[in-house]
Amino acid sequence: MTEQEHELRAGVGGRETDTASTRVRLRDRDAELRSAEAAVEKLCREFAAGGTEIGELLTFCGRPGIGKTSLLHEVRRIAKLRDGATVLFARGGERQSNEPYHVLRQLLQPVLGSLEPAEFRQVMGTWEEVVGPAMGLKQPKAGARRLDPQGVRDGLDYVLTQLAPRRAPMVMIVDDLHWADLESLAWLAQFAVRARELPVLLVFAHREDAADWQPEANDHRAAVSDLATRRHELSRLTLVSVTDMVRAELGDKAEDSFCYEFWNVVNGNPFEAVALLDQVRDQELDPVEENSQQLRELAVDVIGMTLKGWLDRLGASTLRFAWACAMLGTDIRQDLAARISTQSTEGARDSVKQLRKQRILTQTPGGNLEFVHPLIGSSIYNTMPESTRTGMHGVAAAEIENAGLGLLAASRHLVETFPGEGDDRTVRKLRRAAQEHLLIGAPEAAQRCLHRALAEPPDDDIRAEVLYELGCSALLTDPAATVNQLKLALDPEEGPLRPSLRVDATFRLSEVLAHSGQLGEAARVCQDEAGNTVDDPAGRLRLEAAAFMWHAYRKSEEDGPARSARLGALCASLTGREAADRAVLALRAWDLTLRGEPSAEVLRHADQVLDQGRLPRGLGWTDSTWGFELPATLGLSYTYNDRIAQAERLFGDAIVQFEIAGWSGAHRGFAYFLMGLARFRRGLLAEAEDFLRRALRLSERIGPKLPLAWDAVGVLVDTLIARGRVNEAWEVASGFGFNPPYHDTAMVLPDAASLYGKLLLAKGRKAGAAAALTDAGAQLEARGWHNTVWAPWAGHLAVALAKDEPERARWYAQKSVADARRFGTASAIGTALRLQAEIEDGQQAVELLEAAARHLGQSPAGYEHAVALVDLGAALRRVGRLEDAQEYLYQGIELAQHCAADGLVVRARRELANYGLRPNRLSDTRETLSQPEWDVARLAVRGLPAQRIADQLGVHLSLVNRRLAAVYRKAGSGPDGLASALGLPPEQPADGAGDRADG
Repeated sequence: MTEQEHELRAGVGGRETDTASTRVRLRDRDAELRSAEAAVEKLCREFAAGGTEIGELLTFCGRPGIGKTSLLHEVRRIAKLRDGATVLFARGGERQSNEPYHVLRQLLQPVLGSLEPAEFRQVMGTWEEVVGPAMGLKQPKAGARRLDPQGVRDGLDYVLTQLAPRRAPMVMIVDDLHWADLESLAWLAQFAVRARELPVLLVFAHREDAADWQPEANDHRAAVSDLATRRHELSRLTLVSVTDMVRAELGDKAEDSFCYEFWNVVNGNPFEAVALLDQVRDQELDPVEENSQQLRELAVDVIGMTLKGWLDRLGASTLRFAWACAMLGTDIRQDLAARISTQSTEGARDSVKQLRKQRILTQTPGGNLEFVHPLIGSSIYNTMPESTRTGMHGVAAAEIENAGLGLLAASRHLVETFPGEGDDRTVRKLRRAAQEHLLIGAPEAAQRCLHRALAEPPDDDIRAEVLYELGCSALLTDPAATVNQLKLALDPEEGPLRPSLRVDATFRLSEVLAHSGQLGEAARVCQDEAGNTVDDPAGRLRLEAAAFMWHAYRKSEEDGPARSARLGALCASLTGREAADRAVLALRAWDLTLRGEPSAEVLRHADQVLDQGRLPRGLGWTDSTWGFELPATLGLSYTYNDRIAQAERLFGDAIVQFEIAGWSGAHRGFAYFLMGLARFRRGLLAEAEDFLRRALRLSERIGPKLPLAWDAVGVLVDTLIARGRVNEAWEVASGFGFNPPYHDTAMVLPDAASLYGKLLLAKGRKAGAAAALTDAGAQLEARGWHNTVWAPWAGHLAVALAKDEPERARWYAQKSVADARRFGTASAIGTALRLQAEIEDGQQAVELLEAAARHLGQSPAGYEHAVALVDLGAALRRVGRLEDAQEYLYQGIELAQHCAADGLVVRARRELANYGLRPNRLSDTRETLSQPEWDVARLAVRGLPAQRIADQLGVHLSLVNRRLAAVYRKAGSGPDGLASALGLPPEQPADGAGDRADG
């Protein structure tokens, strides 16, 4: 009997529809079929009308055997009858639920594999090296890095958004979703949201009992259920339908009482009804009332078939072949099942013939075999004696590998074999399989292989190495597991670990600890291991550098100034230009930045790290030796030293590199955060907010309140304050717990306490702001960090104290300016001067703001420059210089518009309106340089001061200063990095360039 014939007998509808060879009568499913037909009709109709965002999710759920497969068979038939529709189908398998991407490969391989090469490249885009290996369409490249599962899911999202419109309308059908592998299920649940934006109908069938799902899959199951636009829970068949089935099989002589008892026994379950009908017919039981009692006895054999029952029914040889089929799951190759069951070709043919006759196996359209119903396969598999099952899994693993199907396919059988023999060959295969799983973004599968390898067990001399591999396998997905396994790998009692691996295991352990907020512990483990690393100078330097790096992210440390001195001494001792030397230089640049040392010294160290403006080999974003923190630290140094264009190039490259590598979790989230920070520093506030919110979403998807989220929230709060949305900033900060007391080990970019004080100040809570900023200053001073850009606590404290403690306020304002001048960047000096002006009035305030505007006009800090211009205009108005006030307010409004600083625009326009000055019309600024701006830029690159530029171009000095300010802001760099930012060749300084006026 074919699969179709079985489905006809177990049919669950109530009307007839034509097929190619027969008429199907489906019982009691009119509503479900109408819903399916309506969903397909709606998809096709709206697509034909030009619709694109028309996707839906249709689900059928019910207990085992209730008829879900029959319904999906009919949905497939309905969809295939529609001209132009693309129908994709996949089925989960109980035995293949641990085979990564098993369902998705069934679903997508046929359609992706049929694309012409040019279209394939278009559909894949930059995700080919991520999605291709995961979907089994190509092998990973030599030297490829492990894939982040979230990266694979994001890549699949992209591919489907490209594929769906090309093959629309598209119907994607998945049967037995409860047995889908976790990797496929996670993407299907995620894609169900995106499908609404595409011409795609999703149709899923699954069991209603959550116990049938893997525990990790429950969240995905709930998500799928919540997203369904058409949800159907299948009820049992009615007495009328079951009576019709009985009489269609046994004849009209079947008595009502017999039919009623039959319906009670099977509880309206179509699968059990068909199976019981087979037993009744085989027993030649007359369907009369006196035989009704025997139905329950027959049903016991049907529902809970024992080993003896299957032996009696099939015989030993055929049952062994059936066991082999049950292990293989779905789409069973007859030759493989023959070899696994140790049968000859002729013997296997006889077994297949008998199993098909017994309505146990059927043939697929592709010529392979599958069970007529998954419940039959489960029943047969569960009757296997344990020793037989583990032994046959071992044979299956070997035969699958010998058949050229690969170690990945074989590994799910290998993990089911019985451990305890200490087989080196098995351990090697499991370790290789784990590496292959990591290359396709399946870390859970890799961990199953490595856990099984440890259970074998491996030889004592490699046990720690297997633990190290197990810890690294969870780096991107399970930090807690990584910490535990790497600590075991480093434990001498677990056996020896090669020195190079000890260094790497320690570094990886410190990474995970740091990303979890345990920066002090991360630094400690590196320091301790560095002290024990005697014979590996490069490894020792790597660990020492890592310890310095983690300490640099801590807010407070008892030994901060002394540690900085030791880092300086280490930096001075470097003689080469290897990756490790450059790593130390990068760390020293960031250390000097935080300490507020002269910016020129910072940039001297930072520029030595790069190789012709690019990250050198060994220090890349996806480099496995140093991790992404090292280039991030370098980019942060550029960000806070007015070389924002260089930082943005680094951060933009990070986003691209992480996407290419398929690292779409914390790595890409951190890259978004860094780009958001750079955009904020440049004054592009709307773009900054977008990047920061994306970073926050990624962080929340990974886990609650990670250090990444803390960083993103901190800069987002600062951005919202700048945009004039202070109440929203307060809500974001309060909702995240961004308030004292702060964890000592939290990554703080920018300084959390300084920012919280700034937020209180923006809310008008000056007393609270003063207290918070005083505490922040005490901690930062003790740490030796005096950078007024990263932590502008002193300037804001001066503003908070100005009314009640004016002398103290002036002291802090002057300190802030002094620290800023020592640091030396235009943005630092200009911002400190602007804050100092807030506590002064009259002509003194005007002079401070004029100096602030001059400095900020030479920096890429667009928003800070806009604030200084508006403040200057307001100060000029207060001293009666209305014409000058109007000019600066207009400039401030134009720049604030460009920065999306809506609150500042409103304040400036109100300032104009209140004193009878007409606010200008909002203008549309462009980011590209105008020709007059290029003219002054080329002369500025030569080192000419503003007055000489004005003389040479024959324009007024104030106009040159305005154009220069626009150049620095748009280029994202101050004077020192302007040539590089604009792509201009550095020229020899012009005569007299050295007499450039201060500010």
